[in-house]
Amino acid sequence: MSIFTAPAFDQHELVVFHKDAASGLQAIIAIHNSALGPAVGGCRMFDYADESAALNDVLRLSRGMTYKSALAGLPMGGGKSVIIGDPARHKSRELLLAMGDFIESLGGRYVCAEDSGTTVADMGVIRERTAHVSGVTKQQRFGGDPSPYTAYGVFCGIEAALLHQRGRASVAGVRIAIQGAGAVGRHLAARLLKHGAEVFVADVNADNLKRAVALGATAVAADQVLTLDVDVLAPCAMGAVINEESAETLRAAIVAGAANNQLAAPEQGEVLRQRGILYAPDFVINAGGIIDVHYQQCGGSAEQSERHVEQIRDVLTTIFRESDQCACSTHAVAESMAEALFKHKAALPGDAACG
Repeated sequence: MSIFTAPAFDQHELVVFHKDAASGLQAIIAIHNSALGPAVGGCRMFDYADESAALNDVLRLSRGMTYKSALAGLPMGGGKSVIIGDPARHKSRELLLAMGDFIESLGGRYVCAEDSGTTVADMGVIRERTAHVSGVTKQQRFGGDPSPYTAYGVFCGIEAALLHQRGRASVAGVRIAIQGAGAVGRHLAARLLKHGAEVFVADVNADNLKRAVALGATAVAADQVLTLDVDVLAPCAMGAVINEESAETLRAAIVAGAANNQLAAPEQGEVLRQRGILYAPDFVINAGGIIDVHYQQCGGSAEQSERHVEQIRDVLTTIFRESDQCACSTHAVAESMAEALFKHKAALPGDAACG
């Protein structure tokens, strides 16, 4: 396994592997770019098929965090960590403490937060060994959980996409399919239902699905959600769901969800454009969580977080319009805008003032 020849390697600043025999920890931390500030990104725990799959995931995710933070107007770089293992079977207090030691060894170059397979409580354990953790105290809004803000950002992004495509931002009466009813998907479903949307939800986790149905959503099979005849598809589970096959079979007019790395390859963004499907780039629309992480770190208020998250509407609107003008994918436009920020340190579009 070579880092430098890995398909997802993109001139990452630092990639570190760590194994702790006593706790069973096997983990990777990747720092993609820190031009705008310390690398910040979630700590994911997943039962990867092999080390190559874990490496590919952490490289793609950390790169995405660089682009996400830049377009969100945050003084942060992009990083990510992954723990190899099934969180239901392999997670332990000793493993999390060892992860804290691993993060601490980087001296603040990487700051972690919760992610798929980890919880706010897990971050509290990691915090016992390092200060470089965000969202861990009960005194913080939602107990430090940023997922409601991620969901709010996706909601704002769906409104922006509807306004651009249909001239009306309201989700009332809009048919929306959510793939993944975990923390973010469930919060998104609740908000959409509150505003009158017709919501369909798929999840391989039966408990997640039951909670979403209790909110008023309609359950659909996991293998059918990508081809449902709906107005909006909101991928909120794992990445690469828009691949060579699914990009040609989607029936939704808009793709706007919280999952990271929704496109298996950039080419799928152009396929969606040519099919008339409006794609909200994932690293733009799902930035609400990292925005709140920033305000948690610097002592900002919930109101500041919400106002900043709402700027996702404006950023997406700019991307949609530019995509129309240049006849190129929204994904390509968003990446170009982000690179102007972190490669050339152009003026940040957001207001990340704290206090």
